[in-house]
Amino acid sequence: MADVIRVLLADDHQVVRRGLRTFLEIQDDIEVVGEAADGAEAVARAEELRPDVILMDVRMPGTDGVEALHTLGRQQHPARVLVVTSFTEQRTVVPALRAGARGYVHKDIDPDALACAIRSVHAGHVLLQADVAQALLAHEPPAGARSGTLTDREREVLALIARGRSNREIARTLVLSEKTVKTHVSNILMKLDLADRTQAALWAVRHGITD
Repeated sequence: MADVIRVLLADDHQVVRRGLRTFLEIQDDIEVVGEAADGAEAVARAEELRPDVILMDVRMPGTDGVEALHTLGRQQHPARVLVVTSFTEQRTVVPALRAGARGYVHKDIDPDALACAIRSVHAGHVLLQADVAQALLAHEPPAGARSGTLTDREREVLALIARGRSNREIARTLVLSEKTVKTHVSNILMKLDLADRTQAALWAVRHGITD
């Protein structure tokens, strides 16, 4: 049996947390380890419970989800954050992703799709619903100048990163060794002046390098 994914729920609406818990508790590989009603409590509970994944709303009273993301980032907390919210406009999406969210989905997402999203984010993939990706594409014009510095192979690797593929999956798809893929990823981050593969995936979406 696969390792159980420990999940923390952060949402100011108790009924939402209860609904999420009810569904997730029937998943064999997901365990809800705690709840939080705002961003400050989410940070404190994350430190206490050490969850693998945090389901975080962005708009909460007091400390909101974006501020909580920044705090978790400064603390270098290993939990991956999946934003689950009703807000998908640019002014909400972009700050959350820049603050370190690994995925962004609607609260009306199909329950089975949510479970898959949790597994995907836990595996290190970046997950964006279609209209969220469109919001990012609208945020910046396509074909940024720096994309011209990438080789054809690096662009292929970047496109696969944007589709949430791991290094092992990229290696298998492009018939390369994992070591070679790691080198390509390092070169991409250096050339585009990005901190990690999450930023690389978002950059690729914004600039249309996803095919």
